[in-house]
Amino acid sequence: MALVMPAAPAAPRAPIAPVDGTETVASEPQRLAWLAQAARGELDPRRHLLLLRCAVINLVALALFGAGWVQGYIDVILAADDTYLCTLIFLIFLGGWIMALWRIAETSRELALVRQFNPLVPSLAARYLAQVHGRAGDGRAQATTDLRLKLAHRMGLVRHVANNLVLVGLIGTVLGFIISLAGVDPDRAQEASSISPMVAKLIEGMSVALYTTLVGSVLHIWLMVNYHMLATGTVELVTAIAELGERHARS
Repeated sequence: MALVMPAAPAAPRAPIAPVDGTETVASEPQRLAWLAQAARGELDPRRHLLLLRCAVINLVALALFGAGWVQGYIDVILAADDTYLCTLIFLIFLGGWIMALWRIAETSRELALVRQFNPLVPSLAARYLAQVHGRAGDGRAQATTDLRLKLAHRMGLVRHVANNLVLVGLIGTVLGFIISLAGVDPDRAQEASSISPMVAKLIEGMSVALYTTLVGSVLHIWLMVNYHMLATGTVELVTAIAELGERHARS
């Protein structure tokens, strides 16, 4: 009588980093390939390209700011602004700039984790794979849309701060014109002794108007450059995660 040997058990499917109490699975060959790639140190040379671009652009901007400080331009602006609106604009910019750099660093890190994907490291990619596991194409598309909206909401505050810089600059412009006109007295315009104070007040108001507009516009451009880098990196991140999900679904 022929002996029938029991079939060998199927290779277990290793879980991909449990995230939020859920998990998806990867085949054993996939998991071993990922781990072998990480062990060999095969790193994507583009993994920190976003962070590098951010560092170069902001270092150039900081160098220009430092040159203006050394030449005395910053001191002139601060001395001419009795309303301290230029200082307020700079503080608003500083908060938005730090937020933008933080978001860019986060996005760069997530991009690196996607391009050097390791199922054992928690990341947005691992969370996405857990969510789309077993879903059809429509379900994966909806998960991608949800991820895009979530990331867009995270970077929306940076754009809001950048737009407020221009608004505060316009408020300074209006306030400067008000200061200028407040110093003009038509009834005393014919008196020679009154002309000098009127001109001084006019110059003071115009300085406030022009400098607040200038500072608000320049810092708006600086922050918007960072915002556009963040937006570009976010699009790359969503695309890379979606492609990873499609490859996993076909495997």
